[in-house]
Amino acid sequence: MKKLELLNLSKSFSAFKALSDVNIELLSGETHALMGENGAGKTTLIKILAGILKPDQMVMKIDNNIQKVNSAIDSKNLGFNFIHQELNIVSYLSVAENMFLSHPYPMRYGALINWNKIYKLSKDALKKLDITHINVEDKCASLSTGDQMLVKIASCLIKTETSPTLYVFDEPTAALTIQESEKLFKVISNLKKKKVIILYVSHRMNEILEISDRVTILRDGLNVLTEESSKLSKEKIIRSMIGKDLSDNFPKKTGKLNDKVIIEVSNGHTKNIKNINFKINEGEVLGISGLANSGQREIFNMLMGIDNLVKGKLNFLNKIYKPTGPKDAWKKLISFVPRERRRDALILKMSVKFNTTLPHYAKLSKFFFLANKKKENNITNELSKKVQLKYKNNNQSIYQLSGGNQQKVVFGRALASNPKLLLLDEPTRGVDVGAKLDIYKLIRKLTKNGCGIILNSTDLSEIIGMCDRILVLKNHEQYKIIENLDVTTKDLLSNFYEEKKI
Repeated sequence: MKKLELLNLSKSFSAFKALSDVNIELLSGETHALMGENGAGKTTLIKILAGILKPDQMVMKIDNNIQKVNSAIDSKNLGFNFIHQELNIVSYLSVAENMFLSHPYPMRYGALINWNKIYKLSKDALKKLDITHINVEDKCASLSTGDQMLVKIASCLIKTETSPTLYVFDEPTAALTIQESEKLFKVISNLKKKKVIILYVSHRMNEILEISDRVTILRDGLNVLTEESSKLSKEKIIRSMIGKDLSDNFPKKTGKLNDKVIIEVSNGHTKNIKNINFKINEGEVLGISGLANSGQREIFNMLMGIDNLVKGKLNFLNKIYKPTGPKDAWKKLISFVPRERRRDALILKMSVKFNTTLPHYAKLSKFFFLANKKKENNITNELSKKVQLKYKNNNQSIYQLSGGNQQKVVFGRALASNPKLLLLDEPTRGVDVGAKLDIYKLIRKLTKNGCGIILNSTDLSEIIGMCDRILVLKNHEQYKIIENLDVTTKDLLSNFYEEKKI
């Protein structure tokens, strides 16, 4: 395949136009980036290519021949491969079994599964990503989120009878480390040499400008720009995506830090981390940074009572703090925004109202079991305004919202109890530039009102742009705390790889 064309592509959901007369041309041997705010139409376009959704109208041409994709089978037969945002990992199955979920099992004698061949093909696919630390016979439940994403990517690299013609990567690096991302980019470069088409979706502009040949930008379901990457700047991309310029990616902090200590950790040890020492004052943002799996999530587990202290102590609002679990932490005014919103925070089939008020149901109910619909609607309306949620109404299904607006619902729920300490684990993961700015402004507003915040992010520019101090972790142990005064990405990375404390 030399060329794939989508012409006059339109798709509506009731009165909402997700895509309107979109034209896009994809060429073999190129990486074509697809960008746009959450809700711009990117996911709809991908689902149409995958045969999951049927367009209202579309002409698809492959090398000038009209083709139709009426099902996932049609898509697969055309050689289309997809790595979606949602991992869809079956945790109780092995790595190899997960990698073959979308492939037919090799058989022996026409009736017996050839497990040796399955394991070999799985290992070969992982090797293409230079991955040797993942055992294909291990259960996927034992893998980190980043490794699970690598497994999903590798599954598309398994040799099949149908020659691949198109690879669609939907936010593939959201859960990957810098090193893992570099391995992926090498694979993409090799795939381009084989003259396949790469459609790459990401909100990370640096990455887009580095690896793509051309960029198409969608806004409100319209194709507003297609241009060579070499001719684009970050400013032009942002302006095309949101229809305006952003003067500053990270809003300036207003006001000074309060001397009042919200939380203090003294010589904190759990079964997974050690030597944790820090305090957070009112209005302060403490960043947590380090190489992947250095103990970032374990700090949150300690503060939420998931992992108990085996040594040291916690003080919260000048009192000894011994949380018995997340529910207890929330009662004590510590709220948490988890990394995996779809897996750990949202019930996708339920409404905005249900998801917003769920942790606070006891307070909002009559006689402990009957829902107080008026209170539920009032608090949902209030929080939706606070986080600038874009949605139809309180009864709209969470599943129908964009990723950025789903994240805002999680934020809104965390703010319902007016927390004194807010824990943010990758709060802008998979979120577009406009929604990111909304979240950053919200963080600034919270700190101005005295809330303390702990922010974990693999986006080093985000850590530098939003945090007052940065706690560097190494091998599940506190390495140092850096005052964020003109710190650069290079400075942070050098701390990650230092052998000795300075």
